Amino acid sequence: MIVTTEYCDISVDGSPLRMFIAAPKVEGKYPGIICYSDIFQLTGPMLRACVRLAGYGFVVAAPEIYHRIELPGTVIAFDDAGRTRGLDDAARTSVSNFDADCRAVLDFLAQDPRVAPGKLGAAGFCIGGHLSFRAALQPDVRATVCFYGTGIHDGKLGKDSDAGSLQAAKEIKGELLMIFGETDPHVPKEGREKIRAALQQAGVKYRVKLYPAEHAFMRDEGARYDPENTDLAFADMIHLFRSTFGEARQAAG
Repeated sequence: MIVTTEYCDISVDGSPLRMFIAAPKVEGKYPGIICYSDIFQLTGPMLRACVRLAGYGFVVAAPEIYHRIELPGTVIAFDDAGRTRGLDDAARTSVSNFDADCRAVLDFLAQDPRVAPGKLGAAGFCIGGHLSFRAALQPDVRATVCFYGTGIHDGKLGKDSDAGSLQAAKEIKGELLMIFGETDPHVPKEGREKIRAALQQAGVKYRVKLYPAEHAFMRDEGARYDPENTDLAFADMIHLFRSTFGEARQAAG
């Protein structure tokens, strides 16, 4: 499916929030997905992931997660200085700010004429995996995929030492898919088991998939990129979204 792309700005708490929007070119009504980046914001790998997802029949909105700190259009480099900058930006952003942004983007998607009513989902990578987990707490989010989400097991997110995300898991009404790399030092085995136990206790409809891969294995730049496991994990996401939203595979036109 051919995709169109654009940038769109909205205002949240008086601050401009820029989003990358990817959507099917064919006119119609599609599920809307809020898709969160890692700490580097809207890099090439992130934009490509959004376009790829949109090509399966979704309207995808990827927000700049540090819009209160960085200028619109800021992309953080994949190097040591960039990593430090991204982590510092995260440490200066409160969970309440992240949550406010989430609600604003979901409302934007819900009002987009291309988005089917009642069909909202979320996905995200790294810190974005945690942000997508928090998006799942919103009552209108029906399906969520968290790719190697950091800080979920120990509560660390942005400025807050304990975001309370796991403790709030009982609020998740939709389906949840947690995807991890087996050798990810940021989410070790004990962390994954803590997440699993909390979701089980909360009665969440969830699934955990573990791949023989490292952290950020889906980012298609850098030494950790694993193309095969990326394809498999991406297919897991598409399966969840299509089964949840009742979307059939669209024939080429």
